[in-house]
Amino acid sequence: MKILAIIPARGGSKGVPGKNIKLLAGKPLIQYTIEASLGAELLTDIIVSTDSNDIAQIAVSLGANVPFIRPGHLASDTASSVDVVAHAVGFLRDKGRTYDAVCLLQPTCPFRKKGFIDKAIERFIEAGTDSLISVLPLPNNFNPHWIFEKTGNDHLRIATGEKEIIKRRHDLPQAFYRDGSIYLTRTSVITNQGSLYGDTISYLVSEKQYYVNIDTIEDWSMAEEIAARLKMQIL
Repeated sequence: MKILAIIPARGGSKGVPGKNIKLLAGKPLIQYTIEASLGAELLTDIIVSTDSNDIAQIAVSLGANVPFIRPGHLASDTASSVDVVAHAVGFLRDKGRTYDAVCLLQPTCPFRKKGFIDKAIERFIEAGTDSLISVLPLPNNFNPHWIFEKTGNDHLRIATGEKEIIKRRHDLPQAFYRDGSIYLTRTSVITNQGSLYGDTISYLVSEKQYYVNIDTIEDWSMAEEIAARLKMQIL
C-alpha cells in the first residue's frame, strides 16, 4: 500500500506563537514528528504542508519534502484538516503522484514510540477499514453512558439517548477518545467523502506516557516535562 505522510504546520498560532518551530527540549517542535516519520518503514513519501517559508526551510533541512507553500485560505483558524489533506493529495495527483492512503501526523503531538507509525499502518491494512485513529481509554466518569446533555427545555438527558443510566461501572462498554497522534485514511474517502473517517474506523491504543496535544502554554509546559522524562528513560 502506497501511503503519503502529511505533516501540517501552519505559521500562525494564537495559543503558543510560532509553536511549530519553537524549541522543545532543544529541538524545533516539528522535528519530533519529522524524525518519527522518517523512522517509519511503511510510509512511501513524507511531506510538510505549510504556509510559512521559515517552517518550510527548517522542514527541508530536517529531511522532509515541502512540495508547495499552502494557500492562505487553508492556513486560517477555520481551515479544516481534511481540506488541508485534500489540497495536498490533489496537488500531488496533478503531478502524477497518487497514493492509496494518507497518514496525517500532527506536530502538536510530538511524542510517538519507535515503531508506532508502522504498527498503526499494519493494523490499518489488516482491518481493511476506511480509516484508523490513535486513541486513549476514556475514564469511566466520562463514559458517554454516564454523560448528560442539556435539552431544549433546560433539562438533562443521557448523552447516548438511553432511558435508564447504566448503574454499575463494570457494565459500561469500553470507550476511547482520539489523542491526535495519528490519522490514517484511504485517499478515496478523502476525495469522495471529504472525510478523514469514512464509514468504518479501526484504532490503535496509544501509551498515556507519550500523550500531549499542544494548544496552550500549559500544554507546552506539559510537553517539556514529558520530553525531560523520556530523555531520562533513554539515558
